[in-house]
Amino acid sequence: MKILVPVKRVVDYNVKVRVKPDQTGVDLANVKMSMNPFCEIAVEEAIRLKEKGVAEEIVVVSIGPAQAQETIRTALAMGADRGIHVTTDATVEPLAVAKILKGVVEAESPELVLLGKQAIDDDANATGQMLAALMGWPQATFASEVEKTDSGFKVTREIDGGLQTLAIPSPAIITTDLRLNEPRYASLPNIMKAKRKPIDAKTPDDFGVDITPRLDVVKVSEPPKREAGVKVETVAELVDKLKNEAGVI
Repeated sequence: MKILVPVKRVVDYNVKVRVKPDQTGVDLANVKMSMNPFCEIAVEEAIRLKEKGVAEEIVVVSIGPAQAQETIRTALAMGADRGIHVTTDATVEPLAVAKILKGVVEAESPELVLLGKQAIDDDANATGQMLAALMGWPQATFASEVEKTDSGFKVTREIDGGLQTLAIPSPAIITTDLRLNEPRYASLPNIMKAKRKPIDAKTPDDFGVDITPRLDVVKVSEPPKREAGVKVETVAELVDKLKNEAGVI
């Protein structure tokens, strides 16, 4: 079985982002970038399936500028077999990403596409669902457990009321949640081996996809600063402030 894992290069989750002075976006100058945490979980799960003997090959694909190769190399160092880099310096929206991934899926013919449920830069949570719609494949989102079956996959997913278990046939698309696993750290020997693993270079035009944005960003602003709280002397005073000032009761 071949597994395709899309990965995205985003601002590192430990970095406190700053909005540009002109409010046109987030300031990315001299900011540490890394693999999207949900994508990292997807890579780890693919590797675990390979270690169980379920999968034979793991292919990672990333869409972005030249620096996105670093993200692919990180996945290769973790244990993926080869990479595909779709090069573009433009901002690619979820629908365009899904269309490019559709072309990659048709070229690679994987039995499973395993991707993060969302990216922490835009929190769109849309690419997996759009790809499933374009391919006409079954999907299971927010997976907290994945198990291979004879006919496909058994996926436990998180919902508001608890957990839901789905049985889906293959080929399928699964998006990962935080509690699926804890990604491993790449060892130094594997980091060195990753430098020799192949990465195919592609462009959106190779898949016939127009990546022109459909949305215009009007303004990006930081959330309002939280005001300091006050101490109250009595329960009656607390109730009064909650009712008349906060308006929550």
